[in-house]
Amino acid sequence: MVTSCAKKKHGSAKVVPTPRNAAAPANGVIAATETGIASWYGHPYHGRQAANGEVYDMEKLTAAHRTLPFNTWVRVTNLTNGKTVEVRIIDRGPFIDGRIIDLSHAAARAIDLVGPGIAQVRVDVITAPPAAIAATVFAVQVAAYADQKRAEKLRNTLGHEYGSAQIVYRAGAPPTWRVLVGRERTIDEANLLARKVALETGSGFVVRLDQ
Repeated sequence: MVTSCAKKKHGSAKVVPTPRNAAAPANGVIAATETGIASWYGHPYHGRQAANGEVYDMEKLTAAHRTLPFNTWVRVTNLTNGKTVEVRIIDRGPFIDGRIIDLSHAAARAIDLVGPGIAQVRVDVITAPPAAIAATVFAVQVAAYADQKRAEKLRNTLGHEYGSAQIVYRAGAPPTWRVLVGRERTIDEANLLARKVALETGSGFVVRLDQ
């Protein structure tokens, strides 16, 4: 089972901040503040398409989050040293239970996260797109595999049990096939399903289904 993206230290480069667009306050459906473990990602994802369709540049101030709408801006505070950085959500992840955000290399460097690889952080939503909650659908990720056949087998099993199961492919080295169940309209409903799935399978966390 695949558990993480590669986290490697790379040579420094100039940080190119991404301009912030005007946006409306985040809707209460999404938690405005959360605390947990942050990690960072660079190669082999640098230069590849992020989940929102734009090319991921690890030297821009961006991040991956499992549920926040794309183009949401958040402030990430490293609780070990108090350093902060503001990033725009463009990608999905981290797909490891217990982690809450995956920062770009530039963002990780800004808060001294590159060396340790992970750190306890607080994530505060600053702004979110006006249509952030429109047609929102959440699911629960149960597993991620480098073997497509194993993913398909689990999807078929969970589909019979939960009525809805799917595989979401992510390119990488190695590529991963993520197995998701459910199609919930609110984060509360998705959290209830996640607790049920975790009790029955040992793993399960909420992810946003992007249209």
